[in-house]
Order: sequence, then structure tokens, then C-alpha cells
Amino acid sequence: MFQLIIKLIGLLFVLVGVILIYDARIITKRFFGFGDQNEGSNGLKMIGFILAIVGGLIIYFSM
Repeated sequence: MFQLIIKLIGLLFVLVGVILIYDARIITKRFFGFGDQNEGSNGLKMIGFILAIVGGLIIYFSM
């Protein structure tokens, strides 16, 4: 049961990471009001990439 919860948390990390990577510009336009949107979208893409990697590692090592 505990292993299933850990896998679901890892899957959630991967899901949020992929959403941040692909929708970074839309999220930046909607939630942040600073002028340079490229810098904001690059930051969100980096955070999404890190979350996706961490989630994948959680799923891989929980087997």
C-alpha cells in the first residue's frame, strides 16, 4: 500500500513537470505580470524538467 502511494506521488510529479514544460508560456502570461516572458517561461521549463526527472526517479526506485 505504501509503495502504491509513493508511485502515485512520483506520477504526480511527472505530470506536473510535463505540464510546466509544455504550457510554460501560457502559465507565465496568465499568472505572472513581469515584462520579460521568455525569462519566466525558461524558469518554469527548468522547474518542470527537474520535477519530471525527480518523479521518474521516484517511480524507478520504488520498484
